[in-house]
Amino acid sequence: MEIGISTASYFPRLVTEDAMEQVALAGAKVSEVFFATHSEYTREFAAEVKKRADAGGVRINSVHALTNQFEPELFGKGLRAHADALTTFTRVCEAGKVLGAKYYVLHGATRLKPAVKYVFDYEFLASRVNKLCDIAQSHGITLTYENVHWAYFSVPEYFEKLAPLCPRLGATLDVKQAMQSRLDYADFLRVMGSRLKTVHLCNWTESGKLVMPHSKEGVLDFKLLFKRLRDAGFDGACLIEVYSSCYNDFAEIARSLDYLNDIKTDL
Repeated sequence: MEIGISTASYFPRLVTEDAMEQVALAGAKVSEVFFATHSEYTREFAAEVKKRADAGGVRINSVHALTNQFEPELFGKGLRAHADALTTFTRVCEAGKVLGAKYYVLHGATRLKPAVKYVFDYEFLASRVNKLCDIAQSHGITLTYENVHWAYFSVPEYFEKLAPLCPRLGATLDVKQAMQSRLDYADFLRVMGSRLKTVHLCNWTESGKLVMPHSKEGVLDFKLLFKRLRDAGFDGACLIEVYSSCYNDFAEIARSLDYLNDIKTDL
């Protein structure tokens, strides 16, 4: 396992290319690029981020896009909207190829009405996911579905039913999103199994307030998490993905990186 930092941790305080420089300054050797807007979904922009990553000795593990800009329509039934969303998804994959990313982290469709009981057509969803896998794979990228408390994949059962219909689909585990779903991340880890490719790290207090991984107020047992990941055969990237409200200065992100690396070393 490697511990790294997602550029999302610096959003919206820094633009993406400057965030990559901060990732390097923090001492990370692996990162996830969070594309923040449509103008960043280009080969040219990716080349600039890659130049800064290379200068700092950072390898790009994965790419992630701002979900609501297009991802929900990847699962929509409006033909023109779906076609436009596929075009945008392809552009992100093209940018990801320039970066050398191995994975695309998907949020997918959102649950806009959480009070409504959603009934999923898994055959339809799988047809859409498999198309995305085709596009991603043609750019040397594996599509991974991330658990998110406000999206379709908010409970383990969703992935458990979808995955058998999508043999090339990977998974991204987000521990804070599991907590916000009021579920144990271990339940998501169980259904992801060998499909798990990337992990997003954060911490939280007893009341559910999100804090930095190194925070003394945090209740997540990272030693247990890393042990569970190791026992599950996971040897990929664990990336710090925190919100800007979790810290006062960028040095705190570097402290969390050191903190997590020390825990991993002690296993």
